[in-house]
Amino acid sequence: MATREELTRAEVPAPGRLAVGQVRGVHGLRGVVRVEVLTDDPTRFEPGSQVHLEDAEQTLTVAWVQDDGPGLLVRFEGIASREMADALRERYLEVPHPGQTLPDGEYYWHELMEVPVLTEEGETLGTVVDIFRAGGGEILVVRGGRRGEILVPTVKAVVRELSPRSGRIVVDREALGLETEPAVPRPRGRRTTRALKRADALPGAGSGSAVASDATPAMEDERATS
Repeated sequence: MATREELTRAEVPAPGRLAVGQVRGVHGLRGVVRVEVLTDDPTRFEPGSQVHLEDAEQTLTVAWVQDDGPGLLVRFEGIASREMADALRERYLEVPHPGQTLPDGEYYWHELMEVPVLTEEGETLGTVVDIFRAGGGEILVVRGGRRGEILVPTVKAVVRELSPRSGRIVVDREALGLETEPAVPRPRGRRTTRALKRADALPGAGSGSAVASDATPAMEDERATS
């Protein structure tokens, strides 16, 4: 299984960077933020470590950190008020890309973007347009086919083949609850989460999740493993 950092490659951050977290909210009045962690490398948010803000050269240094359920409470040096912390809301936190090549069967999220998704019968359901986490796993957002938007959990029972470098992801139609013949596409609803801009890596269709989170070096950049 890949690490969360490896799983961060969905939407590509600034060139040469990998997303390791996203600021989801503000805690208190002294500049503390709630961070959704997108990496399995615990050193990424240790006091003294540095991260970049997405689409900016600004560097933030971690001054204090505390566990907060599935995420972290983090205070950065120089961020001393709720107003300053609020300016970071929904921004991705990035680190330089390590430049390493992932092992066979592991992929960064961004490698899955725009990859065609097909059923085992050969029907094209669309392409991957987004990736997000839910319930501890990764979900592929697939659009462009006759069935409208489809959410594909990256688990073995659903993803039969994860081969983005070969240009395909094969899924089990019945496991997705899809009828033999597509119904009229339903109007697309709005999700509360915006499109991911992560460099996470996903695991290929192996045991359990086909997409890994940020546990190993590849996770931080979010990767997928088989």
